Amino acid sequence: MNLSILPISDKFNDYAYGLEKQFKENNLRVEVDDRTEKVGYKIREAQLQKIPYMLVVGEKEIEDNTVSVRKRDEGDLGQLSVEEFIKRIGEEVESKK
Repeated sequence: MNLSILPISDKFNDYAYGLEKQFKENNLRVEVDDRTEKVGYKIREAQLQKIPYMLVVGEKEIEDNTVSVRKRDEGDLGQLSVEEFIKRIGEEVESKK
């Protein structure tokens, strides 16, 4: 399962890299798109690369320890806690085995 973490701006990169570490500990393939592009551009790029999940992170997500989840073929799924998202992805991976 590929994930792309998209920080809204540079000041959220630390949170994004913390999430990356957490996801890798749970055996998920993840990368942080820390380019200084607009988030809409990053989302389009991730969709063109056929990345199934994009996690948009900004100030609200840091405050609530959440991620805003976008699924490539379903669009915006709203906010989930980090633990809930890891659990959901784990279940999805297991169901595909």
